[in-house]
Amino acid sequence: QLQASGGGLVQTGGSLRLSCAASGRTFNTYVMGWFRQAPGKERELVAGIRRSGERTFYADSVKGRFTISRDNAKNTVYLQMDSLRPADTAVYYCAAAANPWGLVGTTESDYDYWGQGTQVTVSS
Repeated sequence: QLQASGGGLVQTGGSLRLSCAASGRTFNTYVMGWFRQAPGKERELVAGIRRSGERTFYADSVKGRFTISRDNAKNTVYLQMDSLRPADTAVYYCAAAANPWGLVGTTESDYDYWGQGTQVTVSS
């Protein structure tokens, strides 16, 4: 089970930190990802991180502004979002993938478990 939190309303240029807490004892065996879905748009991968955190992936639209990290001791993955823009407004979802090769998948079908989503709204 994945529980996302940390969303909210922020002004352009502001920051938010999302957290996703996982239950269970096998968190470190999962690739983790953050997706987002804006109204009328498809869900897209924002960032992903490999099992031990040694490799990360970012969508071009967030490179240099967002940082994904994980703490396997706390069963938690984070998304630090800086320099937020109105275009970042969306519902953000965390997801877990039981990828046997530990690679970061970039599509929804690559992920096996999903959190409930947390709303991020950036005002102009």
